[in-house]
Amino acid sequence: MNFRQFAFNNILRNKRAYMAYFLSSAFSVMIFFTYALLLFHPNLQGELASSSATLSILATMGMKVSQYLIFIFSFFFLLYSVSAFLKMRKKEFGILMLLGISPKQLNKLVFIENMFIGIASIMSGVVIGLIFSKLILLISASVLFIQKGLPFYVPIQAVWMTGGSFFLLFLVISLFTARLGKRVQLVELMQSEDRPKPEPKSSILLALLAITLIGLGYAVVFFVVLEKAFSLVLLTVGVALVVLGTYFLFTQLSVHVIRALKKNERLFFRKTNVLTLSELTYRMKDNAIMFFIVATVLAVAFTGMGSCLALANPGLAQMMNPYAFTYVSTQKNQQDSAHLLAIKQQLKDANFAYRMGSALPKYTENGLTVVKLTDFNSLAEAQGYPKEMLSSDDEIIYTPANMTEKQEFSKHGKVPVSVPFRQGKMEINLQVKKAVPYVVLPNAERTIVVTDSLYDKLPADAEMHHLQTSYYFIVENWKDTQEVSQKLKEIIKEDVDSQYHFRALVFEWITTKQQNGILLMVSVLVGIVFFTFAASFIYFRLYADMERDERQYQMISKIGLTKKELRKIVTGQLLLMFFLPIVMAIIHSGVAFAALQQLIDYSVVNSSITIFASFVAVQLIYYFIYRWCYLQHLYQKMV
Repeated sequence: MNFRQFAFNNILRNKRAYMAYFLSSAFSVMIFFTYALLLFHPNLQGELASSSATLSILATMGMKVSQYLIFIFSFFFLLYSVSAFLKMRKKEFGILMLLGISPKQLNKLVFIENMFIGIASIMSGVVIGLIFSKLILLISASVLFIQKGLPFYVPIQAVWMTGGSFFLLFLVISLFTARLGKRVQLVELMQSEDRPKPEPKSSILLALLAITLIGLGYAVVFFVVLEKAFSLVLLTVGVALVVLGTYFLFTQLSVHVIRALKKNERLFFRKTNVLTLSELTYRMKDNAIMFFIVATVLAVAFTGMGSCLALANPGLAQMMNPYAFTYVSTQKNQQDSAHLLAIKQQLKDANFAYRMGSALPKYTENGLTVVKLTDFNSLAEAQGYPKEMLSSDDEIIYTPANMTEKQEFSKHGKVPVSVPFRQGKMEINLQVKKAVPYVVLPNAERTIVVTDSLYDKLPADAEMHHLQTSYYFIVENWKDTQEVSQKLKEIIKEDVDSQYHFRALVFEWITTKQQNGILLMVSVLVGIVFFTFAASFIYFRLYADMERDERQYQMISKIGLTKKELRKIVTGQLLLMFFLPIVMAIIHSGVAFAALQQLIDYSVVNSSITIFASFVAVQLIYYFIYRWCYLQHLYQKMV
């Protein structure tokens, strides 16, 4: 048997230890290959460019950034994994050194083992990616709203890019980790598993600081949202406070809570709680950093995926613009009648019921958009809102023109009592009768509704803008108007000198869906990789303690520990290991979704529940499989 065969047999003998490492590595290779598959697809960029040239750039950038993220995180993940394996195998290395292996040969052994695993992971990840490539393209076409679909192609560039990148990554990791621990003494290697663990320590001040920091972080995030103080610095401070608080929660507060439970003699000495709580104290301290990393990474992944799902909701497009079609015509336009007739005819031919309204806004010298009451009521009625009344020329109605104003009017009551009105020689103070909580004229700024008589007094020659009449069409099932919109876009052709402008809400929604579809793909795939790495971290920690647990429970079984009691102890410990980080991630993400809910009218509950339920379900499956295997292994060691 040569040295390479010895290294290969070492992997087979330790296959249980290497399994999570291999599967996670192969999975990260497959996701990296997926991005490369889409990045080099010959039709993807052209299809997106037909909707928006900016989206093509965004798609390319998103795929590349995601690949960089996966590559960087894979490096740290693999480095952590290999380091964990080396620590677990200290006694094995000590025996090899006793048998005469040199430090140089030991380094060579570790290098060859890592390269075997790396090459196998690359081949498996690429092959699995190729097998599912057609399904990936179908899902991607659906997420990106590409009607023509993405045909299958032979992704030679993607294969070479993925293989070359990860081969280089595994080579660097193997060279680096082969040098780890070369100065460790032989006695230390042999006695590594017999050293007692020190009593975990915690600070009450740092434990209280954990709760304080998390609470302050949440408060800062809600302050930014509720007060509309959109500042990257403030938001970063809020997130940093939560992250730091989470670190102290796992490293300090968790140990302090378990220690407090142990002081409750009635609870501590009840049945198997002595073993459970005593073991948890050490497990929490040993795994605190791992819990912190997992909770933070999953919170980022959950929030990113949930936000993208929420932003892709058609309700967002309708919030900004409630009209299926908008046609704006200047006074000089001679084609308005023909264009409006074409819109009506196309809707009629396609069997779409519609409601129509129009408005001719005027503009004052101090920046107000003025709409007369008759026009406002016609549009409000078309949307299904009641008519409004004004008793005198001194009264006005404030109407929001965008989502920010809508939030201020409907949720925060930020409505001025009076509004200065200046136009030519007219300079009066108008009293605000009320502010309606819905958008009637989108994209206009500081819009007020005045009586028809005051509107008519505004001199046309003193206005700062050319008069433009806006015609609005409301269609209930506007999401199905893509074909009609495309025909109208070809009929109502615009150029630089056009005296008219045509807008279709379905095109804006598709652009938004594609944009958020790219972000969703990026966040979901990266999130899945992060989740896989997080699950692997948990596996590594549990496997590292496996041999110690075997000896411990084997000794305790000799004094009467039953399988039922063992199952109860293990179940409690594994539940904490598997679900404490994910519960903290769900709490952090839930706060983020609650803050997002303050900015939009439609509910984000469905998208957030979908994300949480999906990952919890996967974690439950993983938990039950590992629990069963773990218990079966321990049962074999019991007398």
